[in-house]
Amino acid sequence: MSIEVKEKDILLEVKNLKTYYPIHGGFFRRKIGDVKAVDDISFELRKGETLGLVGESGCGKSTTGRTILRLLDPTEGKVVFNGQDITRLRGTSLRKVRQDFQMIFQDPYASLNPTQMVGDVVSEPIRNFTGKSIKQLKPEVMELLTKVGLPQDAYYKYPHEFSGGQRQRIGIARALALRPKLIIADEPVSALDVSVQSQVLNLLKELQDEFDLTFLFIAHDLSVVKHMSDRIGVMYLGGLVEIAEKKSLYAEPLHPYTQALISAIPEPDPRKKKKRIILEGDVPSPVDPPSGCPFHPRCMHAKPECSQIKPQLKEVKPGHRVACHLYS
Repeated sequence: MSIEVKEKDILLEVKNLKTYYPIHGGFFRRKIGDVKAVDDISFELRKGETLGLVGESGCGKSTTGRTILRLLDPTEGKVVFNGQDITRLRGTSLRKVRQDFQMIFQDPYASLNPTQMVGDVVSEPIRNFTGKSIKQLKPEVMELLTKVGLPQDAYYKYPHEFSGGQRQRIGIARALALRPKLIIADEPVSALDVSVQSQVLNLLKELQDEFDLTFLFIAHDLSVVKHMSDRIGVMYLGGLVEIAEKKSLYAEPLHPYTQALISAIPEPDPRKKKKRIILEGDVPSPVDPPSGCPFHPRCMHAKPECSQIKPQLKEVKPGHRVACHLYS
């Protein structure tokens, strides 16, 4: 994929996005601080590509996805979708743009209504936006079920009658129902057996080609992200520390945190020796993040300036950006 990005090719642009959760305490429940779940991140997503977002649990990946979809309100920053600033949209205006982006949730057991038949689950988004009846939509829903690899008699069954992989296929069919431009997949295979993960991932790639979809693919498994993504962004403690084309990131990771993550990927060939980078300490609390670079307490290359000045994400090679004082 070409590194040059034309403005018309950008579907989603995230600018200096912050999402904080307020902390209240004391007798009067006053605000005493913030959980800085997403702390000033910026990136763009091109039409038709898959951008992987990786990092340890609690780094802000899912909050980023939910803020982009406006399931959460951002504290600061902008979300520009298809040329329109949707950051502060409300009511009818927000409802209108929501037809163009959908989410595949992590847990297929919790994300489906157990009291609805599958036909109702998949048709519900279309009914909400078009007013068509279930009977009118039945042929369309049947076709969607077929496209995600489910038998048509699934239409009349309930979610509890399916395996985890099949339930996730139902969730995928529901996400496709409105023919969105963007799908945010939040850990879509982490709750599934390893034996069915590859099937669901390959299905997503097939559907991307058929429906001309753009994906923001959120995961903590770097092997999965490598299989799915064109570009990859690495998050740490609410911020982006590196973003690059897939081949560039895996061949030459620049940020010490990215280097540690990639060193932890198992090597399938036991004859090959691989040096593992072990990070010391724990991820700091997003309630009270370290000064300067948030990674400096665990970094083997930390310099005095790392604890004082927060590095900015900047391009150090074509299409490869990193936030680290080693490259300043």
